[in-house]
Amino acid sequence: MQNTTKLALEASLKKLLLHKPIDKITIQDLTADCGISRMSFYYHFKDIYDLVEWICVEDGRSVLQDKKTYDTWQEGLEQIFEAVLQSKPFILNVYHFISREKVEGYLYKLTYNLIVAVVNEKSKGMELEEADKAFIAGFYKYGFVGIMLEWIDNGMKEDYKEIVRKMSITLLGNIANSIHNFEQSKNI
Repeated sequence: MQNTTKLALEASLKKLLLHKPIDKITIQDLTADCGISRMSFYYHFKDIYDLVEWICVEDGRSVLQDKKTYDTWQEGLEQIFEAVLQSKPFILNVYHFISREKVEGYLYKLTYNLIVAVVNEKSKGMELEEADKAFIAGFYKYGFVGIMLEWIDNGMKEDYKEIVRKMSITLLGNIANSIHNFEQSKNI
């Protein structure tokens, strides 16, 4: 039942965003649209921004379910772009009316989880410290998110599959090479 209420609130927020900016949507608007009480809203979320964060986390979790391997990370990245595009009114409202930092935070979590899984897979059996793995994943995360934010800034018009293709070419072998370099640096 709890998840049903959260999903109803998500659907209402996304529907209302088609007609007005997020900073003009009230708790009353949301609860009236999906037929729940204000008390029920507050049982699940402290405010609309808390709902936005939950939506971002849940959307991200469902997008990357099984695309966190070396062989599937490009598909995972494409799915992130696709999810952002499918939620365009939501993402643009969050980006323009809440803050760019919120969108960055959402994308950082998504891409970090994708990349760290790849780093962990490629470094299996190696004596690479967790801090080094986190550094490698963080480094690539910033590149991924920077490219995606530029795409959002430009209205999400460029073909994201072409962007992912170019990123794949740019990154070919680089994550494995970074892991190798960190492992070799211990011997220096």
